[in-house]
Amino acid sequence: MNPSAFCTDVVLEYGSGENRVRALDGVTVRVENGDRLALRGRSGSGKTTLLHVLGGLVEPDQGEVGREGRVAYVFQGSNLLPTFTAYENLAFAARGVESESPDPLHLLQLVGLAAKAEHLPDELSGGERQRVALARALAQSPALLLCDEPTGQLDSDTGVRVLDLIDALQHAYGFALVTATHDEDVVNRHGKVLELNEGRVVGESG
Repeated sequence: MNPSAFCTDVVLEYGSGENRVRALDGVTVRVENGDRLALRGRSGSGKTTLLHVLGGLVEPDQGEVGREGRVAYVFQGSNLLPTFTAYENLAFAARGVESESPDPLHLLQLVGLAAKAEHLPDELSGGERQRVALARALAQSPALLLCDEPTGQLDSDTGVRVLDLIDALQHAYGFALVTATHDEDVVNRHGKVLELNEGRVVGESG
């Protein structure tokens, strides 16, 4: 069976001349179907850059990258379309997805927000916006869900509820999950951990 995503000996640099920075330095990672992988490291370690490479948002300068099936993102900020309702945000994300895409209202029910389907993002709390963002990601029927500090802008109690929801939805839908984080409580929810420092893999477990 093919992995959900992989990268091999990936190198990625930003800037030029004296300001050139090697964001990823020979990174190799393989994400299997159904995996729960945490990318751990402090700010600037390369974890978000690796997330973007795995998902195809950024092309590396060197190395090989591959992915199987659709990829969806949940960012630290919800990044919802501000003039679209919660329902419309999900319906927009599902454009071009074949018939297996879940119904937007059903997804809003799953995240406990069916009653807020016609609300705009600025009419929702931070936790509610992040739950809509999670439902929006699922509207794309992903094989791989990439989360970049998904609770970074939430208070601890709301963050726990969002993480519990991600866990439950992965169990229900079976997508592979990769989360970039520096939060040990988030790391401990994952079966595999990749430790990054200055663009290099310095530790691996699970």
